[in-house]
Amino acid sequence: MNNLPPNSGHSRGRGRGTKRNDDANRGLGLQLGQSSKETRPDKPVPSMETEKRVLENIPSSTDSEVQATEGDPRGSVRGRRLITEVVHSRPQGLTTKSGTTGTKIAVQTNYFKILKRPCWTIFQYRVDFEPEVDNTRYRRGYVHEHKNILGGYIFDGTVLFCTTQFKVKELVTKNHAGENITIKIKHVGSVEAADNQQFQVLNLILRRAMEGLNLQLVSRNYFDPKAKIKLDNYRMELWPGYHTSIRQHESDILLCAEIAHKVMRTDTLYNILSEAIRDNDDYQDAFKRQVMGMICLTDYNNKTYRIDDVDFGASPISKFNTKDGDISYVEYYKKRYNITIRDHKQPLVVSRPTEKNIRGGTDQLIMLVPELARATGMTDAMRANFQLMKAMSEYTRLTPDRRIERLRVLNQRLQSSKESMDVLKSWNIELDSALVEIPARVLPPEKIVFGDQKRFLCDSRADWTQEFRKNLMYSHVDIKRWYVITPQRSFRETEEFVKLCIRAASGMKMIISEPRYDKIPDDRNGTYSQSIDNAVAKDPQIIMLVLKAPNEEKYSCIKKRTCVDRPVPSQVVTLKTIAPRKEKSSGLMSIATKVVIQMNAKLMGAPWMIELPVRGLMTVGFDVCHSSKNKNKSYGALVATMDMKSSTRYYSSVTEHMKGQELSDQMSINMTCALKAFRDHHGTLPERILFFRDGVGDGQLHQVVNTEVKFLKTKLDEIYKSAGKEDGCRMAFIVVAKRINTRYFANKRNPVPGTVVDDVITLPERYDFFLVSQAVRQGTVSPTNYNVIHDNMGLSADKLQMLAYKMTHMYYNYSGTCRVPSVCQYAHKLAFLVAESINRSPSSGLENQLYFL
Repeated sequence: MNNLPPNSGHSRGRGRGTKRNDDANRGLGLQLGQSSKETRPDKPVPSMETEKRVLENIPSSTDSEVQATEGDPRGSVRGRRLITEVVHSRPQGLTTKSGTTGTKIAVQTNYFKILKRPCWTIFQYRVDFEPEVDNTRYRRGYVHEHKNILGGYIFDGTVLFCTTQFKVKELVTKNHAGENITIKIKHVGSVEAADNQQFQVLNLILRRAMEGLNLQLVSRNYFDPKAKIKLDNYRMELWPGYHTSIRQHESDILLCAEIAHKVMRTDTLYNILSEAIRDNDDYQDAFKRQVMGMICLTDYNNKTYRIDDVDFGASPISKFNTKDGDISYVEYYKKRYNITIRDHKQPLVVSRPTEKNIRGGTDQLIMLVPELARATGMTDAMRANFQLMKAMSEYTRLTPDRRIERLRVLNQRLQSSKESMDVLKSWNIELDSALVEIPARVLPPEKIVFGDQKRFLCDSRADWTQEFRKNLMYSHVDIKRWYVITPQRSFRETEEFVKLCIRAASGMKMIISEPRYDKIPDDRNGTYSQSIDNAVAKDPQIIMLVLKAPNEEKYSCIKKRTCVDRPVPSQVVTLKTIAPRKEKSSGLMSIATKVVIQMNAKLMGAPWMIELPVRGLMTVGFDVCHSSKNKNKSYGALVATMDMKSSTRYYSSVTEHMKGQELSDQMSINMTCALKAFRDHHGTLPERILFFRDGVGDGQLHQVVNTEVKFLKTKLDEIYKSAGKEDGCRMAFIVVAKRINTRYFANKRNPVPGTVVDDVITLPERYDFFLVSQAVRQGTVSPTNYNVIHDNMGLSADKLQMLAYKMTHMYYNYSGTCRVPSVCQYAHKLAFLVAESINRSPSSGLENQLYFL
């Protein structure tokens, strides 16, 4: 984190990509039932004396955001965590960021107002102990004994914030052995009420207040283990909790509170080991593959650890060093926690100490017993389990009225808890009991344009699937040469489905000829590859491939062949989709219609269009996806339109980059290629460029604002000036964020698609707005945040908002609106395909087609 630029001054959400949520689930705070006044240290099990491997041989944790396992992380600003600055990304000269178009409505938000704006000065002190006290809990405990002198304070182990001023103060306390310990407190600075640093302190005060609700700190957020929901059939628990942050918004300081849930499994690592032994010949390799990188929870001290290795040479009867001599793990757990380890032959799992552990003096490997460690988070198999996800969604997908009620309950609990109120009063902070109500607008509904210029006015469902039954596609490409590759055994079902596709296409006046079939004898990867080679030799427009069941390895093999080695558009379908059981076969015509629409889009047809008022506009989407094979490798994908007013073509490219590498070079190279494709197609450069950048966390915003945009603008201006356009490039660069905690509600219901908010809860240092573009059937809809960090296009805030909304209607994989502009969704789809399946850049022969749909 030392090399990270300053970010926005509040606790940042996890980044994007394939890293799972559970990766960030490190570092539990106090033990259940332990009060914050107890300061007993909790030493992790030391490494074994026989452990010969050096720390460097074990892969280090890739999660630099959250450190864990020793000491109390609450309110911590120690070590490398930065007190951060606000990134000012609002373009200079902007007069207003509020739009006017649309129907005005009032919406409720998940924000509470801080009624008393703090007018205090916070003094910052450095605290030293003599003799030195290493353990953070002891240090906090010793300072707590003098709370009457200090008044309201926050202490993280080294830095003390409080409202009482003094130059140097020495306090004396006694340790357990009765020895005197001197606490030296030295003034090092102050935080004025106008400082951005005060919001860091306000968030720490809020966390201290939430401790009074008996919530459990897991990673950065508080959860309520007493209100846990048990899903015994699936061996897991759901802990309800809250994401909270305090920030300066347009005119008020607001507290954002969002409902969260943490998945806690009741499975132990021993259960996983037993299943690996039962189901695999090489159980050691299978067990390692399943648990490496996983976050586990140990109930005896309520802490989380990242698993970095498994030591099959060690067991619970192995011994390790303590100050009282050697002791086995069996004896240690019996003596320390009164826990009896049943299986003495199980291996031990290894957790490499984090940098925080090392700073705290724990530099040995932490050895854990599988029987005593619980797995956390969800596996891919769990996510694929429809029944489990449905059972979870009953509790996690809260309707707006239930969500509002839960937020009110949180507020009431804070207001009625004496301990919480004492903390807030000691800092002269008062919280409003009502949710903030703000003005919003509903943008006019969009008209979807079909063939023969027929139009459909979108309703509140934002879905036009049914319209294909009576309308033609906007433009289509007849498929006259195509191949279908299917296992011999599935030929009859495949043939029936192909006939349905031909029928569905004829209803939309699109001609699909009878394909050539290649009936392969088996479904091995090599057989599919050979069949693709034979088919490509006949120069087909597109190839359809049938898989017996979803299989990542086969899918990857097919896509590598059709996107890199033998570039040709391909459509992969599974037998389960095209030949469902009889009771589910009623929707087969709908599936065939969707497949035809998708194949048409891959061949540069356009299933539908929108009314676009701007001519000569290139819309660009950029997203990043991390490689599943190599954690240090990522792929950045760029997808651009070629002026939708006159062309249905797209341009796409993907570049690989290593972790921490600057993206400006690749982005400008990709944009140069996109401009070349535009010029080749239209004979001129685009008049305006609307660039949507996805995949940016708050911590990366500084880099995007100060490096990426400036570099890109300079390059584009060079290209435009060399083409005789002295004014340079007219461009708007907008950062799109989906993973946000903001929610808003209209009359305790979800707001309709097109509801935009551009005041009160937006940020003064940004040119930003929130937009709901989807309609959801379950739970609460999540708005998308748009942050305009550069704009010389000459369009008002109103027009930018309307353009962003229009672009959410153009994703051809779904005949409805999506959460982000379609070019962002295309870029994500392409980056994900390359990162997960292809792992190399696709052939340039496909760059003008949406082959990745």
